Amino acid sequence: MMTINRELPVAIIGAGPVGLAAASHLALRNIPFLIFEYGPEVGHNVSNWKHVKVFSPWRYNIDKAAKEILSKSGWVEPDREVLPTGADLVNQYLRPLAGHPKVKPYLHLNSTVLSITKKGITKVNSHNRDSSPFVIWVRQEETNLSFEASVVIDASGTWQNPSPIGSGGSFAQGEHEHRHKIAYRIPDILGKDKQRYANKSVLVVGGGHSAINSLLSLAELKVDYPNTRLHWALHSESLSKLYGGREQDALEARGALGTRIEQLVNSGQLSLHMPFYIDRVSSEDGTIAVHGLLEGKDHTVSAIDEIIANTGARPDFSMLQEIRLARDPALECVPQLAELIDPNIHSCGTVRPHGELELKQPETNFYVVGVKSYGRAPTFLMATGYEQVRSIAAWLGGDIEGARRVELDLPETGVCGSTNEGDLSCCGSVSSPAESDSEVAGCCGGAPTENTEACCKLDEVKKAEGEEGCGCGTTATVTHAHASACCG
Repeated sequence: MMTINRELPVAIIGAGPVGLAAASHLALRNIPFLIFEYGPEVGHNVSNWKHVKVFSPWRYNIDKAAKEILSKSGWVEPDREVLPTGADLVNQYLRPLAGHPKVKPYLHLNSTVLSITKKGITKVNSHNRDSSPFVIWVRQEETNLSFEASVVIDASGTWQNPSPIGSGGSFAQGEHEHRHKIAYRIPDILGKDKQRYANKSVLVVGGGHSAINSLLSLAELKVDYPNTRLHWALHSESLSKLYGGREQDALEARGALGTRIEQLVNSGQLSLHMPFYIDRVSSEDGTIAVHGLLEGKDHTVSAIDEIIANTGARPDFSMLQEIRLARDPALECVPQLAELIDPNIHSCGTVRPHGELELKQPETNFYVVGVKSYGRAPTFLMATGYEQVRSIAAWLGGDIEGARRVELDLPETGVCGSTNEGDLSCCGSVSSPAESDSEVAGCCGGAPTENTEACCKLDEVKKAEGEEGCGCGTTATVTHAHASACCG
């Protein structure tokens, strides 16, 4: 059973969408909390991609508790079917929520968390560990402060720790020296960064939605600046997975990305380098050259003016050195989620519904949530983070049934993958094997199944009884209130 000092607040690290959702759920349950945000405003990471339009409409991006709090203050909900930009999320949702009387007094901006410890004891010590409070060491301006907390919810994200372009996960030789020519994350190609890329030879590195967005923006820029040249370097051996569900995607905007990038590739305006593994960046007659292996042979992409590194991000655990933290050795995600989001196994768009039970850490009352809970996996959706913190808040409030209940609503293809044939199933193909040639057991990867209310628990039960479930390679055969959140 949980051991919580009710006289101390819950510490939330990060005032992005998931951190503020956690605050909202705690506020509705009258559980005290503090939020620490390193940036000068809420949603600071989101503001870094304010020009980008997300592919899910507002109805998937507003937390239920946050909506309840805001609606009572006269806030007008945006059109549920409109796709917001990052700026819209901050201006129309996060700022009003942060300014609400239930949140504002407990929000600390410009507060960098340096470390989290247990009061008076190190990671090695076990005696009285669970009953000892957490101590949050925070840098505010020129002062180091400490705050005690009963529970910690780390929603700090991964945005500030982008992955390098080096193929081994490390910085390529020369990458640091040419950093002024490399834009990590998502530049505003059609806005303030236009002149940086107009009529330039640009190499986009990465195989996710961010890379696709960058390439599509560059193609649009090329209309007015025809000397703009596009290069795309990625590890994939096939583009079919990147094209996704296209017109079959329940999120129209996400499906359109696949359709548009396929059209761009087929147009001949784009030089593809795949599978390309970069190991070195060098100077070359006023431009840069990128060297590596292409299909096992030496390959160089020459005369590049700019590189856009859309290579994803990874979690930073430096502030958690004194916390007993479990993470998957490969993905660096919460261990219980690893099988569900491992891109080596399957192509599911997100993990099935899960909550407090799956997010438990060896350190009692400590949780990693949001995109950081996914580690290096790229398929996180905000709605999944909202469900995580709803469940945790219910648990902290003593509502065990509520913590175990699934309340997640996602579009079918927000979870399921797509195949070369375009067929959509729980985890890949009705007519072809999983992309890694590994068998994928259960719904979207298998475990965790401890949460008996999770939609795919029914799948596991049916299989154990020798019946056909809704796992990979089949369409859904189980009627369940939340089956669409997992199997479709």
